Amino acid sequence: MTTLAQTSPQMLEAPEWITPLVFVTAIVAGTMVREGKLAAEGAAWVARLFFATAVILAGGVMMAGPMRLEFAAWGPAKLALLADPLSALMLVLVSFLGVIVTRYAVNYLDGDPRQATFSRWLVLTLASVLVLVLSSNLLLFTAAWIATSLSLHQLLTFYRERPAAVIAARKKFIISRLADACMITALVLVWRGHGTWEFHELFANPAGPHAGLVAGLLVAAAMLKSAQFPFHSWLPDTLETPTPVSALMHAGIINAGGFLIVRLSPLVTQSSTALNTLALLGAFTALFASVIMMTQTSIKKSLAWSTVAQMGFMMLQCGLGAFALAMMHIVAHSLYKAHAFLSSGSVVNLAKSSWTPVGRPAAHPLVVLGSLAVSIAVGLGIAMALGVSLQSDPGHTLLIAVFIMAMAHLLWTLWSSSMRQRLILRGIGLVAMATAACFALHAGFEHLLAASVPAYAPLRSGVEHAVMCVIALLFLAVLVFQSQLPAWASRPAFARLYVHASNGFYLGTLFNRITQKLIA
Repeated sequence: MTTLAQTSPQMLEAPEWITPLVFVTAIVAGTMVREGKLAAEGAAWVARLFFATAVILAGGVMMAGPMRLEFAAWGPAKLALLADPLSALMLVLVSFLGVIVTRYAVNYLDGDPRQATFSRWLVLTLASVLVLVLSSNLLLFTAAWIATSLSLHQLLTFYRERPAAVIAARKKFIISRLADACMITALVLVWRGHGTWEFHELFANPAGPHAGLVAGLLVAAAMLKSAQFPFHSWLPDTLETPTPVSALMHAGIINAGGFLIVRLSPLVTQSSTALNTLALLGAFTALFASVIMMTQTSIKKSLAWSTVAQMGFMMLQCGLGAFALAMMHIVAHSLYKAHAFLSSGSVVNLAKSSWTPVGRPAAHPLVVLGSLAVSIAVGLGIAMALGVSLQSDPGHTLLIAVFIMAMAHLLWTLWSSSMRQRLILRGIGLVAMATAACFALHAGFEHLLAASVPAYAPLRSGVEHAVMCVIALLFLAVLVFQSQLPAWASRPAFARLYVHASNGFYLGTLFNRITQKLIA
């Protein structure tokens, strides 16, 4: 993978407005010691202050370029923040979600005797994520990584009287400690190999005596944090928490693993084995969770499995070196999932009022082939028009192929209901617009993050080509499965498979038993 050409950020001492901002934050947060709704209102104002700060920093980055704000140093340990396009993007996203979630929580927990406690932990969790995003060195990043997990644990166990919530939180706690161990080990190895934890120094010379092992540890930590197979079952089980927690976790905190890979991409790309593992397990997680998601009858369960699938696809993107595309995915998924969880109640009512148990036949093979052919033609045409190289960017090519398959599914869904010429033309136009929008957004994110993440690199070995072929075949198999799913639904074998899939093939049950034995 191509090494990222790093430019050292501007070195700034803490500007004068930082000090009063810190005091204001402390004063507002102090109001949270009161009971009841006032505490939740205080949390909402703290979140608004975080968002305002994020907007100011993002504006500063746009006008003046990357900035490094150093507040204190104790030997190699430095309290410093890095504001560059990558961190500014995540900072605005997370703080915006924080504003929405904290405001929603004001009325959601109104009257609960522990509302003040909940608000304090919610703000602490949000603040930990923001520090993680702004960290300028691996030591502060790791500390914020651990703090985020520990504060989130308090939110996950808010309803301690619910056994399912407690078991899920304990399972998440164990997996998070494994991720923490990976991060701490990587921290030690980086210091031994480089003698520094500062990102701008590490990225300027990412190769080191332990580069391969460090990359593997970082990938392992990210996969554990992002609920990747086989350590995925904790995420769908954490639905006994208050809805604001689910929204913040699924829309923001779960992205920490992906952000780790993107932020530390110069270190991760030192090992092709780590990248191939990330791509393969990410692809399998995406497909595995998608199948299970289709069998869920609960709206929140379906959304949870959707998050697992989306995180898998994001890891696939990172494994292929599409870091800018992964960031675009993070932003889009976060906004969608926050809205989905916070409006899940209305979604249930809408589903009840509109659902009718009418079956539909399987898509005709000619319709499937025609949809795929049209999607390929449209996708390649738009790619050529925008100057996308399918030879120099193999990872991008695979992702284009996956997107084309998704568009083919959209087409045959439309055409199966009616083969009228008007509907066919409308479907083709819709696919063309969606494809062009996706490519344009990707180009925009690549331009925005050009100085923060490495670019694509050509494949270097037959193993990498084989990995891409396997991933493409997996997605093609799912495409065929979706097209024939209605026809197979009445078969006894499919009915048995449906039951197993709806239970997540019992991996969650297995991990629950292991958790109970470990914490007995």
